Amino acid sequence: MEKISIIVPCYNEEEAVPLFYREICRVFQEIPDIELELIFVNDGSRDGTLKVVKGLASQDTRVKYVGLSRNFGKEAGMYAGMSYASGDYAAIMDVDLQDPPALLPEMLRSIREEGYDCVATRRVSRKGEPPIRSLFARIFYRMMHRISSTEIVDGARDYRLMTRQFVGEILRLGEYNRFSKGLFGWVGFETKWLEYENVERVAGETKWSFWKLLLYSIEGIVGFSTAPLAFSAFLGVFFCLVAFLAICFIIVRTMLYGDPVSGWPSMVCIMVFIGGIQLFCIGIVGEYLAKTYLETKRRPIFICKETNVDSGDNKE
Repeated sequence: MEKISIIVPCYNEEEAVPLFYREICRVFQEIPDIELELIFVNDGSRDGTLKVVKGLASQDTRVKYVGLSRNFGKEAGMYAGMSYASGDYAAIMDVDLQDPPALLPEMLRSIREEGYDCVATRRVSRKGEPPIRSLFARIFYRMMHRISSTEIVDGARDYRLMTRQFVGEILRLGEYNRFSKGLFGWVGFETKWLEYENVERVAGETKWSFWKLLLYSIEGIVGFSTAPLAFSAFLGVFFCLVAFLAICFIIVRTMLYGDPVSGWPSMVCIMVFIGGIQLFCIGIVGEYLAKTYLETKRRPIFICKETNVDSGDNKE
């Protein structure tokens, strides 16, 4: 019998875990021809998340847990779950039920019968989200569509079902600075997209503040496009040309009218503006340099403190 591994990263989700478990069990009653493996990745939670998961594991042998030594972030949690998954298929889901488990039978059918390597999901609406967050999300996806050669679909979720081969290729990408939406697109393969309306979380609060989402978007831009570097170079050439024209203008004006020092306040403003542009471009270069520096350290993506996953079950 084939097996499917459901990977569920968790950070302070004590209330949501039992609700997710009940719903996923209900859904899998509709597909009895496949074995279920539930892998909860406790990403350094400070509440009773791991305790709740251990309680479920003591009652249901299908429930596995991977407890990380600290909070490494969702990207590391997803990678850890895929590393420990032993199923023929693997799905990544949020524990707050914003990723509808009811889509799993259709996703599985698409891979089995239609020959897809991956079935991914995207939201067609952002109902319930703060307007400012929705606005910046749309801007981000449009910008990535223009500056990156990797396909990153607007509204894409991490919720997807993958074949064993697809998971294996993702695990080969052992980079420390991870942006999975881009990695999923970079590896290629045949992917089918399912659309659904935004679903509110069933319990708890979101861990993604506007600032965290902004930093995450920068991770994606730096990881999958060198356009910012080209943009900074373009700015440098542009302002060199502007400076040359300004020098020519000042020389001609001085020769015709004299008084070369008039207009110094505007000149100071221009100098401050160009200085800001220079610092901005240095910041862009610095961001790429910082990511390169972190990669050269070769630090592990995650550290597992405790788990009930049998290492012999892992196919990787």
